[in-house]
Amino acid sequence: MSVVTRHAVSGDVGNLATGNLATGETPNRVVRTPGPSPWPATARFGDDGRMTVGGVDLLEIATRFGTPAYVMDETDVRLRCRDYRAALPGAEIAYAAKAFLCRAMAVWVRSEGLGLDVCSAGELAVARAAGFPAGRIIMHGNAKTPAELRAAVDEGVGRIVIDNLAEINRLAALVPPGTRQRVLVRVIPDIDAGAHAAIRTGGEDHKFGLSITAGAAGEAVSRVLAQPRLELAGLHCHLGSQIGEVEPYERAARVLVEQLARIREAHGVILPELDLGGGHAIAYADGQHGLAPHRLAAVAHAVRERCAGAGLPAPHLVIEPGRAVSGPAGVTLYRVIAVKKGLRRTYVAVDGGMSDNPRPAMYGSRHEIRLVGRATRAGVRDHTVVGHHCETGDTLGEGVPLPADIRPGDVLAVAATGAYNHSMASTYNMTGRPPVVAVSRGRARLVVRREGPEDLMRRDVGL
Repeated sequence: MSVVTRHAVSGDVGNLATGNLATGETPNRVVRTPGPSPWPATARFGDDGRMTVGGVDLLEIATRFGTPAYVMDETDVRLRCRDYRAALPGAEIAYAAKAFLCRAMAVWVRSEGLGLDVCSAGELAVARAAGFPAGRIIMHGNAKTPAELRAAVDEGVGRIVIDNLAEINRLAALVPPGTRQRVLVRVIPDIDAGAHAAIRTGGEDHKFGLSITAGAAGEAVSRVLAQPRLELAGLHCHLGSQIGEVEPYERAARVLVEQLARIREAHGVILPELDLGGGHAIAYADGQHGLAPHRLAAVAHAVRERCAGAGLPAPHLVIEPGRAVSGPAGVTLYRVIAVKKGLRRTYVAVDGGMSDNPRPAMYGSRHEIRLVGRATRAGVRDHTVVGHHCETGDTLGEGVPLPADIRPGDVLAVAATGAYNHSMASTYNMTGRPPVVAVSRGRARLVVRREGPEDLMRRDVGL
């Protein structure tokens, strides 16, 4: 089989690492090569139409576990964690759990030395159930409920991000006497960045953070410093998602360092941490480029340079990649149910759709889609790949080049579905959510089981 991946991997996929990836030991015989690809690191494509990920045939996964199914490449996740640690050796890398979280994922990122940021009590519960150290967890949320704040304090999370003035007193009241809870204040740098309006979070007209211009950020700093049960560790910001350039992060670094200098002048306090969030772009189709971790070294340099100019010590830098760690590691498998020729389009209907991948409907995003499991010489034509839901907008791809002889029973693989697919999945039309199958070194194992009608009925208590 030929290798067509972001990483060239020499040797058999089943022997990818003579080191033990499961315990975090460094693998050898892994060579980085240029050229973006939306497929996982271990993806291999054969002339017979077969495709393997992690040394496992995707057609075999579809047969064994059914479809739709999410496939996660453990090796890809681990390599991306290591990319970030190598690119930013002095920084703290905290994986953004909202992109994709299950207990297996928490174990992978923990063993690779990453922290974790969560934004709900549910994400916190999953992380702790997997044994993730509470001190390496950051708790986010623009409207954290009293119950979520209580859970974060009770679990002893390392930092809680203050996102509104009301939660300062609320949080302080929950902290046991004689102890202090470390917090970050999330400020608005007023920088618009992100691939879609719905995923831009760094501007004044968004719900996240506290305004520097309106004075809310300064007020939050003053209130936190006045609370004996809270310890202000630093400032936080997040610009948005699917950001492909370094420049917005450099601008954010300048804004936040300026705020650190103002806090020193106003309060005589030097804050030790600076969290610049995540939102780093990935490739969803061949030819697209993400934001490679090594390019973020320029951001760390900008922080150091700006601090030196302001007479401040360089703070401990925190970066929160989510999509960039889990996104390319994921592949979703569907079974073709019907092929329907219309006046202007040929529709390929599959057994999943917007309930397991809402991104095309929500953001107009485009994923690479390909036939796996058989070879064909029928030529390629554009098709519209649609889901099985009773919704006109349930479209997974327009103008998708697929074999002209595509037929019911075929299996399609959709690239880069490791982020914001499982985590945003719904039970629309009472369709159960797909399983998550982890693959590594020739082995496939179920890490999240399929949701069936019996699961849906457990929540329905009747009349």
